Amino acid sequence: MFQRIRSLVVKELLATLRDKKARIALIVPPILQLFVFAFAGTQEVTNISLAVFNPDAGRASAELVQRLEASGNFSHIRFVRSTGEMQAAIDRQQVVAGVRFQDDFSARLLGGQSAPVQLILDGRKSNAAQIVQGYVQSVVEQFGRERAAEGRVRLADAAIEPRNWFNPNLIYLWFTVPSLVAMITTLTALNVTSMSVAREREMGTFDQLLVSPLRPLEILAGKALPAFGLALAQATIFLVVAVLVFRIPFRGSPPLLYGALIVFIAAMVGVGLFISSLSATQQQALLGTFTFMVPAMLLSGYASPIENMPAWLQPLTYLNPLRYMMVVVKGVYLKALPAAEVLHQVWPMALIAAATVALATWQFRRRSA
Repeated sequence: MFQRIRSLVVKELLATLRDKKARIALIVPPILQLFVFAFAGTQEVTNISLAVFNPDAGRASAELVQRLEASGNFSHIRFVRSTGEMQAAIDRQQVVAGVRFQDDFSARLLGGQSAPVQLILDGRKSNAAQIVQGYVQSVVEQFGRERAAEGRVRLADAAIEPRNWFNPNLIYLWFTVPSLVAMITTLTALNVTSMSVAREREMGTFDQLLVSPLRPLEILAGKALPAFGLALAQATIFLVVAVLVFRIPFRGSPPLLYGALIVFIAAMVGVGLFISSLSATQQQALLGTFTFMVPAMLLSGYASPIENMPAWLQPLTYLNPLRYMMVVVKGVYLKALPAAEVLHQVWPMALIAAATVALATWQFRRRSA
């Protein structure tokens, strides 16, 4: 039995790796995706353009504008001469936000009175608007604290001292790249597996497999093992690139991470085999892969926290292996996730793997009967 499976595995690997286009498709697109998503798929808000309308022209307002310029968060300060000009700049998306001072801003501060600063945000960019609001608020609060220390204005004694665990400098790549390791490995495992049986059917060689000494389970094993090995090898490349190129700290245990990866890839291979058993052509297999992949990515917690999803949608995430692998890969990388916590995420993936492989086996036997 093992010799027959080995022969089929060798055949699958040769069919995949002998084709120059297939080799390029296995190596180049995933590496490109890793770099493109890491830098382009970011939710960081940088290089911000800010409009400033300052009819006050006093010393205090000028100092606050200089602080905004020097903060490093704003790449360009655009000075406007009216509220209408500021509105036009926001409407044309030339700036994300506008700061408007009162005519007597400096005079009110010198008199010990409240002097609010109006911040106008582009609500079409809700995430960016909230972050810009935090940037401006931080500069204004720092300005107020320093003036309070000089005895010019009164402020409350309490102050917030933020401390970010696991990612002290809030470097977005530390969050993005480990997540991409899981997502791109998913895509590879699904693509290679889902195409295997469909390719045999499309080329007319599937019937030859059925009349060979290979049993249905042996055919499935021979189709699954090459995809499993390729996905694991590709995940290893991504893990190395994340540490050596992106300088993401690896604080956890490699054996724990690889153990979780093996179970996770097994679950993805099971899904891919099921898609492949349903597909008559490679085009159908490709469409089936993306039909599964897009919801899986959205329900994984990568784009938005699962806790923020509607209550009726959250239970569906428990059927998604990517949800558990996201927790493991980020936890092992950034905070040395303990073995008990890793196991807590692995056993649901093991159940999903068993279910998907069993379902693929049943469907394959039914279609080949």
